[in-house]
Amino acid sequence: MPEVTEDGPNDGVQIDLIGADRMAEMASMEKIRMILDGVRDGNIVILETGLSPDEESKLIEVTMTEISPDEFNGIEIETYPRSETADQSFLDRLMGKESTHKLTVIGPANQIETLHKDENLISALVSRK
Repeated sequence: MPEVTEDGPNDGVQIDLIGADRMAEMASMEKIRMILDGVRDGNIVILETGLSPDEESKLIEVTMTEISPDEFNGIEIETYPRSETADQSFLDRLMGKESTHKLTVIGPANQIETLHKDENLISALVSRK
C-alpha cells in the first residue's frame, strides 16, 4: 500500500521484489492474488522466478474480470528467461521441460510502459499516476 504521510501520499513508486523461496511456498491462486493486490495498490511487482505458463494465463484471466474503468486499468507484464541451458539439468533439456526460472515485472497498465526488451534486459518507464 502506498505510504501516506501527514502531508499526503508519498510521491515515490513502491516496488515489491518477491523472492523464489516465498513464491515456492504459495499455491497458484495465492500468487495471483498477491500480485494483483499489489498492482491494484499501484505497486510494481518483480518476481525472482516467473510464473508457470498456466499461472500466467490465470493471472491474465483474473485480471480481465477485475478491470473497471474508474478503479483498475489492468496490468502490464514483461518476462524474460534466464539462460535456460545454465539453469536446467541435461535431463530436463533432453525431455523438453520448460524452465520457469525467469524474471517477471508486473505493474499497473496506466503506470508502466515497456521501452525495450531483449533476452538480457527489460527497460521500463514507470510514471506516477
